[in-house]
This record gives sequence, structure tokens and C-alpha cells, in this order.
Amino acid sequence: MTPLSRPRVYSPRPGPLRTKPWGRIAQREVPYGLGPETLRTELVELGDAFRAYQRSAEPDLVVLAELHDRKARAFRLWADASDDDSLRHDAARAEEAARTTREMQANRTGQFLGDGSVVKRMLTRGQGVLARAVVEHVAAHAPCPEPEARLVTLMLTLRAAQAGTGNVTGQDLTGWLQDDAVRVLRQLVDAGWLHLPCTPDEALASRPENATPLTVPELLPGRPRAFRLGKVNRSRLSGWAQKVVGDRKLRKKKLGPATRLLALYTAAHARPDGHLGPQDGAGLPLDRAALFCGLPPERIAQHAELLVTADWLAEAATADGRLHGRLTDRVLSLGGRL
Repeated sequence: MTPLSRPRVYSPRPGPLRTKPWGRIAQREVPYGLGPETLRTELVELGDAFRAYQRSAEPDLVVLAELHDRKARAFRLWADASDDDSLRHDAARAEEAARTTREMQANRTGQFLGDGSVVKRMLTRGQGVLARAVVEHVAAHAPCPEPEARLVTLMLTLRAAQAGTGNVTGQDLTGWLQDDAVRVLRQLVDAGWLHLPCTPDEALASRPENATPLTVPELLPGRPRAFRLGKVNRSRLSGWAQKVVGDRKLRKKKLGPATRLLALYTAAHARPDGHLGPQDGAGLPLDRAALFCGLPPERIAQHAELLVTADWLAEAATADGRLHGRLTDRVLSLGGRL
């Protein structure tokens, strides 16, 4: 009979203990033989930092963006050391994640990313898209062509954008049109675009504690339209438009409805750096801006110059049927972030 063998007791081989820490990052194990050692240490520490961030109680987008930046740099070095294209792909994704995270931080805090100065943005990028949709709707569906009527159409559209109903006061109306409000209200009512429970004169006399209810039939639920606004977005866009058309320097210069409409149009179609149009040198089509403002296209340049004098546009020029320019730093916060 063969005797049972005794259990083998494991004894580690003599030699130096392994001192390199084990590490993982982004579902990848950091190789023990990876060099230089500083790269390996950075990857291990970075993996630990990401896991610590995930366990933190409060998100800090500034910290997260810095972690993504570190990851992008480290993965590019790792890709060069191992000739692994998948690591380069992950590095590019980390760079994009850093940009997206900083954009989220900008939406929250208003930090402008160009020169490091702080600009409190009134609209998010999504709200900028909605603002342009409302602008296009008013340009296409305003019942009267003149600038005065288009301005009131825009402002009342935003008041009624959620459910087709809203409120307006005499102070609102005189702030928009001064002495011409009654005539314009009567035009909109006669055109069937606006319903009021009182006469335009009575609406002009209404006070904030007794605001005049209004109905815009084409915005009632069930009617087809190009935009939908919830409560928060409706309030934010209405406040944005009020801030633009009531800008103190536009009022001080006593600029009329057409110029204030152009101010709003340029703000809605400005990039984060203030330049007009979707890309460098693009500008804005004069015919579309003119339609919204109730002007002939050849008069847009004149009103753009008025905006320069009011410190709304830092520069303005027309060429090849387009308006080129840039919002001043003073009003950069009102840009639509095209």
C-alpha cells in the first residue's frame, strides 16, 4: 500500500519582494513591466483617483475634467510605449470627455473658456436652440410685417409659448413700444392672432397685480408648431428676450423696434465667443435677419451700425449678402451659443 503523501506547504521562493503596486484604469490592467516607471505610477494613481471620485458624495466637474486631461496624456504615452492604437482611441475619448465636462461646468457656473474670464450665461446651449426656433417661428408667422408688430408678436409668443395663454401688463407694453402699443395690439387682435378679454386701451392700463390674460390661438395645445417649451424654458427665454429688448444702452439711445429686434437676432445667432454665424466668417444671411426685423435687407447695415454705437456689437459689416460682426463683452452673456 502506498502511504498517503503529506500535504505540501507552500513556501515562496527566496528573492526580492515585488514592490510595484497593482493597478487598473478604464478596465485595463497596468502592466508590471511598463516603462518608464513614472508613466506606470501615473496610470496606477490615476485609476485610484477615478475610483475615489466615483465614491465621492458631491461631484466636482473641475476635478473630473482634470482627471480626464491626465488620462488623455497618460494614455497617449502608453500608446507610444506599446504601439497600441486602441490606447490612442481611448486617449482621444478622454480629451473629448474633458471638453464635455468643462462645458457642463460652464453651463453651471457661467465660466467662459476662452480667456479665463467669467461670464454668467443666461441661456444653455439647448435653450439657445429653442430661442432660434422661436425666432424662426415669429419670422415666418408674424401676422403683421412692420417691426412694431413683430416685436410684440415675439414677446407675446414667449409669454404664451407653453400653453397658448399668458399675461401682459401695461408696463410691459409701454416698455416695448412706448406710445404705439394700443395701435399694435389692435392690429394683432383684428388679424385674429391675439385674443384679449378687454380692449387694447384697458390692457394698456393693467397693472402687475391685475395683469391682462391673453390667448394666442395658434399656440394652443394640439396646434402644430415648430417648438415646444416647458415651464422652465419658457420663463428663461421670456426673461432673456425681455433683457435684450430692454437693454439699458438700447433704451438710452432710444433705438426703435427694428434695431432691438436685430439686437435679439444677433444675440440668438452668436457663437460662445460672440461672433455671428455658425462658423468663422459665416455671418448671418441679410434676408433672414431682415424678415425677422421687418426691414428691407439693404437697411440691416444701418441698424447694425446703431448697435455698434450702443455697445451691443463690437464690429459690424455686410458683404455678399451677409451680416458679419461680434457681440461686445458687455452683452456676451446674452449670446445664444450657436
